[in-house]
Amino acid sequence: MEPRINGFEYRHVTVADRVRLNVAVGGAGSPIVLLHGFPQTHLMWRHVAADLAADHTVIVPDLRGYGASDKPADPDGTAYAKRTMAADVVALAAALGHERFALAGHDRGALVAIRAGLDHPAAITHLASLDVLPTLDMWDVLHGTTAAVGFHLYLMAQPPGLPEQLISASADAFFGHFLDVWTRNPEAIPADVRAAYLRASRAAVPSIVADYRASAGIDVTHDEADRAAGNRLAMPVTVLQQDWGAALGYDAVGLWRAWAADLEHRTVSCGHFMAEEAPAEVVAELRALLAR
Repeated sequence: MEPRINGFEYRHVTVADRVRLNVAVGGAGSPIVLLHGFPQTHLMWRHVAADLAADHTVIVPDLRGYGASDKPADPDGTAYAKRTMAADVVALAAALGHERFALAGHDRGALVAIRAGLDHPAAITHLASLDVLPTLDMWDVLHGTTAAVGFHLYLMAQPPGLPEQLISASADAFFGHFLDVWTRNPEAIPADVRAAYLRASRAAVPSIVADYRASAGIDVTHDEADRAAGNRLAMPVTVLQQDWGAALGYDAVGLWRAWAADLEHRTVSCGHFMAEEAPAEVVAELRALLAR
């Protein structure tokens, strides 16, 4: 049996034509949606969700293409645009009775959250981004040999065929690599959860690659249009990041300030999987955000 978030109810919710999301729901109070990253599922939020459920309705889905959610084909390159995935999240919250909600995302989920904040400002009350830059800035800061840290971004940006074949041939080694090198505390991802992540990722190679491929194509186009139009995130925003600015030579706060006027930016000392490595710190930052 797959691991679950203790005390949460599970269901599948239709959010688009032939797309249902697997979602865990728990608690009561003002709603917050938590979006997972790569190569993970909703389980990455298990500690944070349980804490927040004491006084919030906590909604924790698997993104389309991940976990136990549907994995539609992507014939035209739009099925995994962050605009499409953000619309899923807004539809999910509405289906559960919430027209307005707070939103926190990690890694890939943070990119979906950012797009939701830009596309649906009336729906998103507060926004938290964990350990990413907006897509347009992410590509801009990767250059020279330091870009090797993002080798997977370039691999999965290639046209359909080769990336899927290469990753599928060694799926556990590929996905397991990131679980190993991106964490500073391996015990934060216990064996049963790690195994669940690997099973889920192994079964979703085409859709995971499509998600990343979108970030080298249509997502860039959408970000460029927002930048040209001067669109910014209108809600209070909290960003938690490792010190990537120092590692890659950019001003993280400055880049984020261009997208969000009401910004709190924090540098963390844990690894990439902060909701699992430092859940108490993440909860404290989310509660502070919700109080703004």
